[in-house]
Amino acid sequence: MNSLNDLPTPAALLDRARLEANIARMQRRADALGVALRPHVKTAKCVEVATLQRAAGARGITVSTLKEAEAFFAAGFDDILYAVALPPNKVDAALALVRAGCALRVVVDSLAAAQALVALARGARQRLSVMIEIDSDGHRAGVAAESEALIAIGHHLHDGGMDLCGVMTHAGSSYDCTSPQALVAMAEQERARTVRAAERLRAAGLPCPVVSVGSTPTALAAGHLAGVTELRAGVYAFFDLVMTGVGGHGVCGLADIAMSVLTSVIGHQADKGWILVDAGWMAMSRDRGTQAQAVDWGYGAVCAADGTPLPGLVLRGANQEHGIVHAEGEAACDPDTLMMRYPVGSLLRILPNHACATAAQHDSYRIVDGDRVTARWARFGGW
Repeated sequence: MNSLNDLPTPAALLDRARLEANIARMQRRADALGVALRPHVKTAKCVEVATLQRAAGARGITVSTLKEAEAFFAAGFDDILYAVALPPNKVDAALALVRAGCALRVVVDSLAAAQALVALARGARQRLSVMIEIDSDGHRAGVAAESEALIAIGHHLHDGGMDLCGVMTHAGSSYDCTSPQALVAMAEQERARTVRAAERLRAAGLPCPVVSVGSTPTALAAGHLAGVTELRAGVYAFFDLVMTGVGGHGVCGLADIAMSVLTSVIGHQADKGWILVDAGWMAMSRDRGTQAQAVDWGYGAVCAADGTPLPGLVLRGANQEHGIVHAEGEAACDPDTLMMRYPVGSLLRILPNHACATAAQHDSYRIVDGDRVTARWARFGGW
């Protein structure tokens, strides 16, 4: 199978040239900022993609599930940060990875979680490397840099025999920034608050060698990363439509988006200006992440089979298996012309709103070079 025409649709595609360019761009950025790059592999969940990132200079990986940690460790990646607060029912699985030789770091963001982790790890006579999650933007999880809880957690971990190896944060609010200035300010807030947390731990006599920050938007916007030791970002390898709108002007363009979904035209409602395709929300996900941005791409932007964007064609509707492409603006035309331009059986590509969510709908990627399919890379899901 070496042609797009040979593929069953819908199918997840990865443009290898774009993928490698995106990986190289972020590695250059980390190098220029003087920090290690620890990519988040939750977007791709693919060994081959992580291998390209490591070859470009990445040091370690970040995962969002223990299943990812297990799969990547089995594939030879042994320096792993599990960047979700660890509940008691997952401590045994984390300990099993450590006993197998994985240099696993886990995360807590409350004293209760730290207490449970210490009790279980000490009961198993096993030491864990633990980071404290810092809330740098009020977006999701973590403890405030100035909180007393930060010091209490640090002491409990350290005094309980765990390896307190640092602090980490994720400025998820960066996705909501609507101007370049706001994005730069968010990147500095992320850096400053996390560095401040590290300084407070050290002042309390606690170790804090690692200061880890990151999101794709803040990584690309940061003016400097003084006091930070490592940068984490994930979606940059693929990029997506949300990233084209973050910060008002975007942190990438349509031509940088490496992932797309190949779909077939299966029918028309030509009098309505609709093209029906076989990529519904089961192929694209229900993510509507561009709704709040300047350009609302519906469920995805439409491209020709060769990846060239088709202005005015947008996946506005999505049922389980049916996608409804609207022909808008200059792309609107009479019914006969619409059906002639996009006949039943013709191929289109849809760029995703949120690459992580769309990738999660597929079990593999077809690697493409132009209209040639050069490989199939497996992807895994689950927890």
